[in-house]
Amino acid sequence: MAIKVQYNKTFLQQVQKQLRIRVNALPTLQAKESALRLEVKKAKGEVTRIEDELEEARASVKHSFRLWTEFPEGLLSVKNVEIDISRIAGVKTPVFKRTDFAMVDFSLFVNAGWVPEGVAMLKKTAALTIERAVAERKVEILEYARKKTTQKVNLYEKVQIPEFNEAILKIKRFLEDEENLAKSSQKILKERMAAAEAA
Repeated sequence: MAIKVQYNKTFLQQVQKQLRIRVNALPTLQAKESALRLEVKKAKGEVTRIEDELEEARASVKHSFRLWTEFPEGLLSVKNVEIDISRIAGVKTPVFKRTDFAMVDFSLFVNAGWVPEGVAMLKKTAALTIERAVAERKVEILEYARKKTTQKVNLYEKVQIPEFNEAILKIKRFLEDEENLAKSSQKILKERMAAAEAA
């Protein structure tokens, strides 16, 4: 960033104000970063849990893969996916609620007896697949927000606050030197005037 320093009291006040803003904001940003880091960890754990459940559901579908050739085509479809939005540390994230399915009427007399069980297996697998996609999106959103917050914390902590402190120090030294120079000039002038009066 490198502040373009102006050596006057007005600029000094502006720099001090900017420094105060950043110093006051830093603890909040650090707390947000910490909260987001924790939420990312939780969200990743949720993705892992869903993936484990999905793996189990897929395994039961694969176990009976020979029977699926008898499954009526177009029997089941996703009708609606309900997703809520929640705020985590000021960040909007999706929350999976449920999946609604549309099912075509079918006859148990014409179709195999295991079809209702197959429908339940497919519903579970599809719902878990959608839930995983929503959970992965939540992780992406939280990761992005955490990364941005970390960048801002680093910018304030390692760049802007030290630069503002350095600028304040430079301006104060300059103003002190200017004041000392003015006092010295006045003293010399008084001495000369006193010497002129004495002569």
